[in-house]
This record gives sequence, structure tokens and C-alpha cells, in this order.
Amino acid sequence: MHPVDVIERQTHRRDLPPFSSGDTVRVHVKIREGDKERTQVFEGVVIRRRKGGASASFTVRKISYGVGVERIFPVESPIVEKVEIKSRGHVRRSRLYYLRDLRGKKARLRSKVRDLSGLISEEEADRQAGTAAEALADDAETAVEAAPPEEPVAEEAAEESAAEAPAEEAAASEDAPADAEGEPKE
Repeated sequence: MHPVDVIERQTHRRDLPPFSSGDTVRVHVKIREGDKERTQVFEGVVIRRRKGGASASFTVRKISYGVGVERIFPVESPIVEKVEIKSRGHVRRSRLYYLRDLRGKKARLRSKVRDLSGLISEEEADRQAGTAAEALADDAETAVEAAPPEEPVAEEAAEESAAEAPAEEAAASEDAPADAEGEPKE
């Protein structure tokens, strides 16, 4: 193994989520203005992901005030604080340069549900699952409390209509002539 490969493996960045071309991401970038430093968010579609160890990079494209803006971010750079995945896009190629020529609805990508388990840690997933279970339990309790008491009026109305039905049948049988078996003809 080449010595450069050993050094690159030791410094490989592992805090970025696995994303690919077609994903909409928010890249938090450190901006230095004079002696001040702030974080700026660049949100757009990943149109290219270039691998290559320490020289790996990805290109993000967005439309700003009707003008397409593309930025290339080195993966290993300390300028990139974090990358958040907003949505996953289903594409069939790795370079999405054709998006440069498309405008409006034609530039939209289909979304695809992928396995997102690698994006968050197990602890965070457990915490979110616990929060979701608590929310469901709270919703169930409020639904039981907010439900109006059962009204016996509906049951009484059903009983009255059932009692009226045989009376109507008897009246109908008196009007219609009976056949040989004693049932009214229709």
C-alpha cells in the first residue's frame, strides 16, 4: 500500500451523511469576513459527486433569483461544517449536467424512498422512536377525553324503526291478494 493512501485513510472524514447525485442537501459553510467568522447555508441539488480520497468533492446547484449557481465543495475541507439531506432524488446517472438546461417543473427530480438508517445514529433513532411513541400515546389519550359520550338516542331510533317495519309489512300484506301459499303477490 502506498504511504499516501495510509495517511488519507487516517484523515478520512466520517461525520458527513451518505448522499449521492440527485439529493437535495443543505451545506453549512464557514465564511470568514475580516476577523469575523459565520456559517452560511447553501441549499441545492447535488449534480455531481467526485470520489478520490482526500481530493473528493461534490457540486451543488441552486437557482438564486433566476440565475443558476453552482458551488464545488471539497469533502475533506474544514470549511464544510456539516451536510443535511433535505430529500432524496431518484436519478439514473451520476452526473446531472442536463439540469442546467431545464427550468421550472421540468427541472424537478422524482423522489425515491431509500433506507435512511445510515443517516442518523442508533441513539438518535431510539430517541425519535420514543418521542413518536409518546406523541401517539398523548394523541390517544386526548382522543378518548375529547370523544363525546355515546348517545342513547341513536339506539332508541334504531329500535323504533325495527318495531315499525313489521307493522308496515302487515299493512302491505292486507292490501295485496295472497297466493296459494298465503304470501302476498307483488
